[in-house]
Amino acid sequence: MTRVRRGYTARKRRTKICLFASTFIGAHSRLTRTTTQQKMRALVSSHRDRGRQKRDFRSLWITRINAVIRENKIFYNYSRLIPNLYKKQLLLNRKILAQISISNKNCLYMISNKIIK
Repeated sequence: MTRVRRGYTARKRRTKICLFASTFIGAHSRLTRTTTQQKMRALVSSHRDRGRQKRDFRSLWITRINAVIRENKIFYNYSRLIPNLYKKQLLLNRKILAQISISNKNCLYMISNKIIK
């Protein structure tokens, strides 16, 4: 079996990994084995946290909407507001409702009055 000279291929692979891990601290950015391990760990974490980020933002929006609704003394809470929005076919998602509740509370008050009537 002939000898395979892997200098170029291996170096290319290692430099690609080193560029990914260049911002890591200590041996995690210098040594090849620990760099590859940290790269795998970082990619797993980023994949996992993309789903977690969606969950966190959704709960933040729900909290903001609920706080403004209760603050304005509308006879609603969040769990009554959302089903009634769907019944009246006012299709506003939670992100938009949270932005409205922060920037323009009167607009949210008008929306809730439209639901009541």
